[in-house]
Amino acid sequence: MLNKVILIGRLARDPELRYTPSGVAVAKLVVAVDRAFTNRQGEREADFVDVVVWQKLAETCTNYLGKGRLVAVEGRLQIRSYDDKQGVRRRVAEVVAENVRFLDRAKEAGAGGSPSPLAEGSFGEEIPYNESDVPF
Repeated sequence: MLNKVILIGRLARDPELRYTPSGVAVAKLVVAVDRAFTNRQGEREADFVDVVVWQKLAETCTNYLGKGRLVAVEGRLQIRSYDDKQGVRRRVAEVVAENVRFLDRAKEAGAGGSPSPLAEGSFGEEIPYNESDVPF
């Protein structure tokens, strides 16, 4: 059996971070993914896919991603059911992320005021090291 989903799109809104009663971080992302075709008016439509991210990856996404950021999500499709407040049975389809890649650079500080790890100038800088620390 195989259940594998790969999405590339932009976040439709900022990530929502919550914690389970046992303290495990869980974040909800909504990724807007363009369809491969245009409608009758010649416009591209998009699907808005709910993505659930767990543990440290959830906290990282919340700290460094925001609305409009380009991401790649790799995970599995999950269909679950629940009863809403009126007692009506509802079904939800969502992607449970195993990996989230940031595909663009933040224009300014990341969400939550923290500087993005992909901020301008963070690439190509020399890191000082001691030759005796290199194991080969």
